[in-house]
Amino acid sequence: YADVEAVRVCAEGLAGPRTLLKETWERYKLPFAVTEVHLSCTREEQLRWLNEVWNAAQELRDQGADVRAVTVWALLGSYDWNSLVTRSAGYYEPGVFDLRSRSVSSGESPQPRQTAIAKMVRDLATGHKPNHPLLDTPGWWHREERLLYPAVSCRISPPSIPFSSPASLRPLAIVGATGTLGKAFARLCEVRGISYCLLRRQDMDIANPASVNKVLTELQPWAVVNAAGYVRVDDAEREPDVCLKVNAEGAAILAAACAQHNVGLLTFSSDLVFDGAESNPYVETDNVAPLNVYGCSKVLAEKLVLQAHPASLMIRTSAFFGPWDDYNFVTIALRQLAAGNTFVAAEDAIVSPTYVPDLVHTSLDLLIDGEKGLWHLANKSAVAWSDLARLAAKKAGVSVSSLIARPTQELGWIAPRPAYSVLGSNRGELMPNLDSAISRYLEERN
Repeated sequence: YADVEAVRVCAEGLAGPRTLLKETWERYKLPFAVTEVHLSCTREEQLRWLNEVWNAAQELRDQGADVRAVTVWALLGSYDWNSLVTRSAGYYEPGVFDLRSRSVSSGESPQPRQTAIAKMVRDLATGHKPNHPLLDTPGWWHREERLLYPAVSCRISPPSIPFSSPASLRPLAIVGATGTLGKAFARLCEVRGISYCLLRRQDMDIANPASVNKVLTELQPWAVVNAAGYVRVDDAEREPDVCLKVNAEGAAILAAACAQHNVGLLTFSSDLVFDGAESNPYVETDNVAPLNVYGCSKVLAEKLVLQAHPASLMIRTSAFFGPWDDYNFVTIALRQLAAGNTFVAAEDAIVSPTYVPDLVHTSLDLLIDGEKGLWHLANKSAVAWSDLARLAAKKAGVSVSSLIARPTQELGWIAPRPAYSVLGSNRGELMPNLDSAISRYLEERN
């Protein structure tokens, strides 16, 4: 038995909402409504789905069909609907509102956070045409990547009119073409149908105002992702000027230019802005007190960016690992342990590791929602580096006999690190837990 969505195999594509609604009206001639639009998918696909159904219903209504309503389901999102509520896995699908947002005051109920769908609903309800730039790209059900199996002809009704993307889409500009994060944004924008332009330093030097303004003028992006930066924490102690120039001054110049061009900005900070004196997860409102040059550069970047462009989205994150590069901690640990080589890891530095695909997807959703200010994004956990290696090895079926756990003071690090830098949030815990992230990492690597 195989349960395959027709869109994944049908050569002609779907009939589309207009054809189906027209058939319904012509068959029954009864008042009807459309329900359950924007089901679980990425934020821009939710917008595209709702927009397409609304336009079809409006067109038929203008032609005399008695279409009474299009509902935005689910208004408050839904839990575990992907399993038809047959198990409690905590899987949440945001809707018009996201209920994962928290109240700052403890003990209060969660405060629903408006997503990009809320603005679209207001526009549609008041007769305004939604204008989000991502609506210019057709939904995945119209794009070539919809086909997961060899295409077969399924024609039982007239084919829908094919969509074509405008030739001049406003892209998402991604700064940092050679880094892990920049490459991940490009990869997942490709999957999500988000037009993007991946920029190298020679394409745009964020420390050069003229270079930044030239590119923003020519490219006309709807938003910029700053995935560039100086990331060598120990080296920063030896060359603080270089670190500050790239991480703080360059970020501030980019922010000022984005503000001038009325362009959104997503940029990244670090858990190393904290000193580790706390024993509970750090939230966005906690005081910063960096221990090293790299952390100082990120504190200064946060201040300068949000001063220059208050609508910027500044995300603090921690301890990257992902399936698409060979140099992150988890990948190196598994490679060394599988080969039977000695692998040394800190036993007394507690972090909240971040799975790069989760970080990119969640960041993009927040950017599309128009969120701003500081957010903490990391997979829910509090784990020592050595225990992270053990957890990954256990899931991968790799022996940990050659793993050596040592105190950080014996590891020869030049820059001091906080003993505890776990990230929590008082704005909303949007990321899956670490156990889920490692399982998906191993699936993707294989």
